[in-house]
Amino acid sequence: MTSGASTPTYPARPPRSRLRTFLPLGIAAWLVLEIWLLTVVAGAATGFTVFLLLLAGLVLGAVVIKRAGRRAFQNLNETLQRGTAPSRGGGNGLMMLGGLLLMIPGLISDVVGLVLLIPPVQKALSRYTERTVERRLREAAPGTLGDAFQQARMHRPDGKVVQGEVIRDEPGRASEEPRPPLTG
Repeated sequence: MTSGASTPTYPARPPRSRLRTFLPLGIAAWLVLEIWLLTVVAGAATGFTVFLLLLAGLVLGAVVIKRAGRRAFQNLNETLQRGTAPSRGGGNGLMMLGGLLLMIPGLISDVVGLVLLIPPVQKALSRYTERTVERRLREAAPGTLGDAFQQARMHRPDGKVVQGEVIRDEPGRASEEPRPPLTG
């Protein structure tokens, strides 16, 4: 039975990105692999050994995160006292990520966390990430989130901000009042 009213048409949803499609599957596979590896190690050694490994990872991760956070805070304080522009992060973010991975229960995450604590790996990964982000920001289409970041990053040497609003004149509509001058 129809009421005569047209059914609303919704715009087509954009297709899901590969990341949104495969990320849940990757996380599920990683969790299954972590649990399987823990059971294999517990079978080869003892459950108490696995518990000690997980506890050591938790403690080491907490120490690494605390140290990286303290170093980042000291760098921020020094930068603010000097009054200069902040320098590169120095790998503090990757150290914190490595510490977080150490704190997550599992042997694979512990190995990846330990690899992230190696300085040459941090430098290489930092350079790769920086190049990738710069490239993505350059390629950002207008109206996207990347475009918003690109606009926010624009450097204005004089530091002036001009506030105002855009008023569109429609053809055929004449303005009756004179406009104020644009210079202030």
